[in-house]
Amino acid sequence: MAKSPPEPRASGTNRIELSLPSRLEYLGILDHLVQAIAEQMDFDADARDAIANSVIEAATNAVQHAHQHRHELPVTFAFEMKPDVLDIWVRDLGPGFDLEEVTSADPTGPEGLLRSRGRGIFIMRAMMDEVEFDIHEGGVIVHMWKYVVPQGSPKA
Repeated sequence: MAKSPPEPRASGTNRIELSLPSRLEYLGILDHLVQAIAEQMDFDADARDAIANSVIEAATNAVQHAHQHRHELPVTFAFEMKPDVLDIWVRDLGPGFDLEEVTSADPTGPEGLLRSRGRGIFIMRAMMDEVEFDIHEGGVIVHMWKYVVPQGSPKA
């Protein structure tokens, strides 16, 4: 089995790590944590909701698609709080997937609405500033960034 790449660790940042069993009922705990982190970083209400929705989508994909509700497989999370950005990693231990195939249909169109996959990725990409997928044997790491916009600054 191939060795998974290490998760990046930056020095001088505040980092919170969490590991949860693959159970949808724990997503409420995750939501509270993400909301608290985003509030501590002074994100506005819309950004806090966008961050929380994106993390919940990534976690739901891990539980349902990657782990297929196998409770013994953990979903791990890392949150790095930097002065200008919130850096988030969500990692599963599933078999991976073909990103191009999953995102090939427009999730807002008739064909995409009927598909069982792809809408969560669309939501993450729409709500976060950057999203990357590291898909490899032994799991997927979703890496998301949300940049801090100072109060009173125009939003991009």
